[in-house]
Amino acid sequence: RRVLPVIEQVAKRTSLPLSIDTSKAEVAKRALGAGVSIINDVTALRGDPEMASVVAQSGAGIILMHMQGTPRDMQDSPLYLSLLNEVGEFFRVQIALAHEAGIHRDQILLDPGIGFGKTLAHNLTLLHHLKDFLDLGHPLVIGPSRKSFLGQILQRPVDQRLMGTAAAVAIAIIHGATIVRVHDVAEMVQVVRVAQAIRDGNSSAVPIHATQTRNAALATIATADRGR
Repeated sequence: RRVLPVIEQVAKRTSLPLSIDTSKAEVAKRALGAGVSIINDVTALRGDPEMASVVAQSGAGIILMHMQGTPRDMQDSPLYLSLLNEVGEFFRVQIALAHEAGIHRDQILLDPGIGFGKTLAHNLTLLHHLKDFLDLGHPLVIGPSRKSFLGQILQRPVDQRLMGTAAAVAIAIIHGATIVRVHDVAEMVQVVRVAQAIRDGNSSAVPIHATQTRNAALATIATADRGR
């Protein structure tokens, strides 16, 4: 009830696609009706058995995010035997489930879940090896903005992590990210443009709002997430 009026008003004022963070199918359905075109599900379709059907029927974009545990306990000593293999296998399983539910391949985006059931070392490994997930054939979403792993490295509070965020965003783009979720949009637009130009060896880099997905207008700069 609180978010729908906001979505409706924002949708009237912009042609940019809107996304909503929810793992509840009913919320997603209503948000899609109000103007949202992307669902960011931190449970990757595991939280509500009806979510996959809602996404399939609507044709909306769906971000499948990896998270070990739940939001309540995800940072309680996260442990992996093989981080990259486990995250990769998780994606393969959830992609297959999405396909079985009727979700088209080009609706799906993948988020390794920086700050969601990850230690500092895990977050750094994911960013360093981000290209490993490109073989899955889906756009990659990364949300490093102001996260606690930056605070651990820089020993800075949340409101002093702009430069750390910029570094993480640049690395993510160079290593293959299509979408970054940030707080400081104006500054990160510049970071993305330069990182894209360096990555592609092209000074006239692709406009930051353009992506190769079914939802052609997916924004490269999206709103910030709630990871840690």
